[in-house]
Amino acid sequence: MGSNNHCMNSDPGRSQPPAQRRSLFNSIKFFVLCHSMLQLAQLLVSGYMKSSIITIERRYGLSSQKSGILAAFNEVGNTVLIIFVSFFGSRVHRPRFIGGGALLACLASLLIALPHFLSGPYKYTGQTSSSSDNSTNLCQSKITLTTSSSNQSCSDQENPTQRMPFGISYIDDYASKKNSPLYLGILLAVTSIGPAFGFITGSLMQRFYVDFDKLSKDEIELNPKDLRWVGAWWLGFLVASCLLFLTALPYLFFPRNMPKEDGADDVEPKPDCKQQQTQELQEVSLLQFFKSFPHIALRTLRSPIYLLVVLAQVNLAALLSGLATFMAKFIERQFSQTSSFSTMMIGGVCIPMAVLGIVLGGVLMRRLNLSVNGASKLCTTAILLCMFTALPLLLIGCPTQKIAGVFPPSSDALSCSSGCGCPQEAFNPVCGSDGVEFRSPCHAGCIAIETDANNKPINYTECRCVSGLGYASPGTCGSGCSHLLLPFMVLIGLTSFIAAFSQTPSYMMILRTVAIEDKSFAVGVQHMLFRVLAFMPGPVLYGSVIDTTCILWGKKCGKNTSCLYYNLDRFRQRFLGLQVVFVCGGLLCFLLTVVVLRRRSSIEEPQPTESKGGYELVKDVERPKNVSSKEKEMNGIKT
Repeated sequence: MGSNNHCMNSDPGRSQPPAQRRSLFNSIKFFVLCHSMLQLAQLLVSGYMKSSIITIERRYGLSSQKSGILAAFNEVGNTVLIIFVSFFGSRVHRPRFIGGGALLACLASLLIALPHFLSGPYKYTGQTSSSSDNSTNLCQSKITLTTSSSNQSCSDQENPTQRMPFGISYIDDYASKKNSPLYLGILLAVTSIGPAFGFITGSLMQRFYVDFDKLSKDEIELNPKDLRWVGAWWLGFLVASCLLFLTALPYLFFPRNMPKEDGADDVEPKPDCKQQQTQELQEVSLLQFFKSFPHIALRTLRSPIYLLVVLAQVNLAALLSGLATFMAKFIERQFSQTSSFSTMMIGGVCIPMAVLGIVLGGVLMRRLNLSVNGASKLCTTAILLCMFTALPLLLIGCPTQKIAGVFPPSSDALSCSSGCGCPQEAFNPVCGSDGVEFRSPCHAGCIAIETDANNKPINYTECRCVSGLGYASPGTCGSGCSHLLLPFMVLIGLTSFIAAFSQTPSYMMILRTVAIEDKSFAVGVQHMLFRVLAFMPGPVLYGSVIDTTCILWGKKCGKNTSCLYYNLDRFRQRFLGLQVVFVCGGLLCFLLTVVVLRRRSSIEEPQPTESKGGYELVKDVERPKNVSSKEKEMNGIKT
């Protein structure tokens, strides 16, 4: 007991050595800056991965469900290790562990790009064998057809294609209680820019053809507006790996324990005492960890506020997983935009609006000095408003264009081209002069072609299945309602902005609901639940839902590949409807936190108010600071 009193009443002059004050690496503000930059680089990789899903899906012939699984596998490694890493968060050199993890992520980013260099050039349907031969796309007799295009590359199809808990707990340990929400808001806001940069980078890279390093400019026949276009998805991973390497280096120089920031509360333990407590915590061995793990997990999960807030965030994270992974595809198909432009809309509108909401949420919480009750009400209000802005999105969209033989379904729609012997796998969309889209010039019954000076198709003529003028233009007809993109983006940006207001208050509620020594573990459990319940199943769930709206699958070697056409009404209703469901789940959880806190405050009403600042939350988590090896000693003191 005496040792604890000594820690609380030690000479302030000994708490922060002058030498440490002069060091840049002993500044919590500099750590916030470095951690923000690292998280920005790390999430740039994550954002770029999601922005490239459409391209990778098209390049390797994946369904949306399979591409969702690919996105989910990005979280497997973190999920396996995050609990163990987070438990030892206060027992290890956190900055060096962060830096080491960043270097591993740098290597992983390089490995992701490796399949491009190991695989052959991209092969797509309708590709001519030479720049002078365009006749393979036209209506021909069955006798003259060759099967080489359908059999090519069939054998190639068999080719196979954490640091956040440490950073948050480290900042909260050494920042003043007044500045902690602000620093956390800044960290979350800056790191949220990472996915924005990832999507913007993805948009830029998708303007380059995937094999621009293998083919000359004259050999590239497609353009970005073609539904078969595949961008240079691999290039961004090389850029991201360089950024990760540079941002990882400063962590090798931060100390294990940092002096408390000026203006910290007097009731907080002094740095020399924190070091003593940390050394005691480090005595926990791996065996002791496994023995104490159930007790600590139950102690953390026993808090109803912690559980409700985490479940609310899980719902919002699941919504985010679908938005980030497939919204670009939704915009591309729904409003007839290029993949590059659709990706830019996510990185240039949705994510910046969310960042602004995170910043204002942190500033508002600091200015109003909100209590936990206030934070829960702020989160509830934000998600309720988010519901009102999300519902109208279901009404903004386009009907499916008329596609001969596909939509609306008709058994005799392509009888005019039945004698052409069109390959089942053919996909080279053309738009007839009558406004009807066809899967290929062959399906339109076209027997002649007009080319430009570079021998690239301008028009397909003498098309048997096209009424009126009887010609067809290369490319899709589109959904015909691109003018609705502006109101859609305004609403989706507003929804992102409002929903992000709950980010910082909910994080602070979690940090104030657990014991000091359990902060890293609690945040680790939170991020594990994010991955297990949201980031891993979310993309798979969204991909599966999207696949149910497909009306024509691509074929290669007798197997389904990626979807060629979707029923756009079903796509919109099911994709956006699923997001509304997750918003409702988050709203319900935040409402329950308000109810629980109101009941708790009515029980604890005779007790004095908090003295550490308005947002200081929980009085019932004042547990002994030393667990595991010191638990018996503390129990003895209590008795």
